[in-house]
Amino acid sequence: MNLQELVRSLRPESPREFDETKPIAMWTEKDTSKGEIVDAFVLILRTRGCYWALNSGCTMCGYINDARMEPVSDENMEIQLEKALKRYRGEKVVKIFTSGSFLDPNEISPEMQVRIARAFKDAERFIVESLPEFVTEKILEPVVQDNLEIAIGLESASDEVLERNVNKSFRVKDYIRAAELMSEIGIALKTYLLLKPPFMTENEAIEDAERSVLFAAKYSSEISLNPINIQSHTLVNRLWKRGEYRPPWLWSVIEVIKATKPEIGDVRLVSWPTAGGLQRGAHNCGKCDKDVLKAIEEFSLTQDLSVFDGLSCSCIDEWKDVLQTGDSLGFEWRID
Repeated sequence: MNLQELVRSLRPESPREFDETKPIAMWTEKDTSKGEIVDAFVLILRTRGCYWALNSGCTMCGYINDARMEPVSDENMEIQLEKALKRYRGEKVVKIFTSGSFLDPNEISPEMQVRIARAFKDAERFIVESLPEFVTEKILEPVVQDNLEIAIGLESASDEVLERNVNKSFRVKDYIRAAELMSEIGIALKTYLLLKPPFMTENEAIEDAERSVLFAAKYSSEISLNPINIQSHTLVNRLWKRGEYRPPWLWSVIEVIKATKPEIGDVRLVSWPTAGGLQRGAHNCGKCDKDVLKAIEEFSLTQDLSVFDGLSCSCIDEWKDVLQTGDSLGFEWRID
């Protein structure tokens, strides 16, 4: 069994039933725009789901858990949008997620892509996610507007990591093509990077993330460093349950930030660890997690490295030992 087959075998046997007229979730959080800390409106629309998750999927991604499998009609997408607009309070930043690619016409029709984009044209930042496969002139032309930003989950600047650790649908050259096209059109790029894909030691994960931040900074206005969290029906979840994977340390998040932020100039570097401080998310010993997470959040909003000054805990020594000796949870994956 190769990696794609293994990841696919862990998917739910049958999709759950969903209400196609209700978004998956909506909430407000803090972000930045034009150098100020502002409110951001976050909307996760219900769609058929990520095409790659439906075919195989990434080793860490639980998008399949929210996949509808069948297309959602424009009529029901419009109802979802209407419900979102009733909740929207003019937040300056709007983030639209679909558990897949906003620009995939099989998830959201081109007509609805335009309808949604225009509904939030007055926001200062309108951010959507997409795989680079759908970042083309033909798809972009109808939805381009001054506030549009596109987020792409590159995960790693290494093709080997993308293939053997993440099981990504594309390679680095595809990201570069999409990034260069966006630059020509004048669309800002936000890049997601992973910290600690499976089959890596903690130290290997830090080194890969640092290299990837420096690479992505050449193309991005913002980089989001995402430490892996354990999601159901994923290969990472299977490894974690067998004691063969530990989410990254929060100290590792800080290590990557401190090593790379001085090198990338005005490119924003942020990290919002999902499930941070929990066993399924990036965590330290438990005693210091709250303070460390607060510092990471403050840095993400201010870009001020001094927020990490004075952070300390006895578990730093354990973390350093892991980096020096290599933990037992990183091992080589061999594709048959």
